[in-house]
Amino acid sequence: MKKNPKTNQVNRRTFMEQSAKLAAAGILMNRLPASTRKQISHEGEIKVALVGCGGRGTGAAAQAILADEDVRLVAIADVFEDQATQCYQNLIDRFGDSGKVKANPETTFIGFDGYKKAIDMADVVILTTPPGFRPQHFEYAVEKNKQIFMEKPVATDVSGIKRVLEAGKQASAKKLNVIVGLQRHYQKNYREVKKLLDRNRIGEIVSGQVYWNSGGVWVRPRKPEQTELEYQMRNWYYFNWVCGDHIVEQHIHNIDVANWFIGSVPASAQGMGGREVRKGPDHGQIFDHHFVEFTYPDGQVIASQCRHQKGCMNRVEEVFQGTKGNVHIHSGNYGHVISSKGKEIYKHQGENDIDPYQQEHNELFAAIKAGKYKYNDVERGAHSTMTAILGRMATYSGQVITWEEAMASDHKLVPELHSFNDTAPILPDENGDYPVPVPGKTRFI
Repeated sequence: MKKNPKTNQVNRRTFMEQSAKLAAAGILMNRLPASTRKQISHEGEIKVALVGCGGRGTGAAAQAILADEDVRLVAIADVFEDQATQCYQNLIDRFGDSGKVKANPETTFIGFDGYKKAIDMADVVILTTPPGFRPQHFEYAVEKNKQIFMEKPVATDVSGIKRVLEAGKQASAKKLNVIVGLQRHYQKNYREVKKLLDRNRIGEIVSGQVYWNSGGVWVRPRKPEQTELEYQMRNWYYFNWVCGDHIVEQHIHNIDVANWFIGSVPASAQGMGGREVRKGPDHGQIFDHHFVEFTYPDGQVIASQCRHQKGCMNRVEEVFQGTKGNVHIHSGNYGHVISSKGKEIYKHQGENDIDPYQQEHNELFAAIKAGKYKYNDVERGAHSTMTAILGRMATYSGQVITWEEAMASDHKLVPELHSFNDTAPILPDENGDYPVPVPGKTRFI
């Protein structure tokens, strides 16, 4: 692995060898009125570029390929050559006979600026790097007038949120479809329950509980040849500047549902968290548990739990209490709505429901092919990301933090980076340990 890769094309031999403002009172709906839609259909091949070739990027590329017969993956970009190579090989193994993977060594770009060359080649871009880089990549894609799928979260700090919101306004002005990978919005049970909420079947939501409690994710130990920045980018989940902590990177899904069902972002947050089982340098600086109370403008309180601790109860779902009934829902195609008197209003157990990860691509490419401007998830994605960041600020500091205070802050974690030889945003001490937030001492406001 080169320590200072410049933007370049993958060496063919190596490649083939390795291949054998912000109102608290509403979130923009993803579907736009017919009067704003463009009516020029897209004919012929739909050229797609993938930026970020990890597991999520490889999966998203496959879903794009399956979404429409005219989709062609024409370019790939990643800072890591081995990751780009493995992604390419996985897609060739799956789609090689279809002719849909047109990317090749000459159109696979490695380096911190490789995303620009890949995006330049495409009609549609898939942005699936770790989220610290999302604002930078999204801004460029909008500048180049591309249709966009970008994964959640859309940033890791307040500075990034503001950049994404501004670029989202430009995308709207240019009538660029943008879908953010908060796929519950494209999942049948969530859509059906939201319809019931809109028809006032459980009355006003007064409280709720949202959960992502699980055993955690991978750890990638340091290798002797890595620079500090390369190590952090390989083991990215454990560094806030590039990941955001699991409350932002993962629990955003459940927090997003709370915002969606209530119809607002929270006014404030307070909470607690820490590191009970995550110890030592390999676990960077993030917490292994967070508990947050989000208070919304009309007084609703959402209790948010996320935990990465093995051997504990696992729970990933959302529960809401209304003045006339209750909701229990989760991503396993399950939804249950009952009245306050115990009468069943609705139950969904959709064993044959379309995978929402696939559905979001199906809808995006259908709109593109029809020439319709139908989706702009940017504000919703940014607000849900910011809600999770607000929660992280509260647990790290131990303070009550308001939405307005957080958005007015100069909170910035991500510097401009050009190579693995650049100084990493945070550095370990003489023992190799990284600075960990301390409630009562860490400050954001």
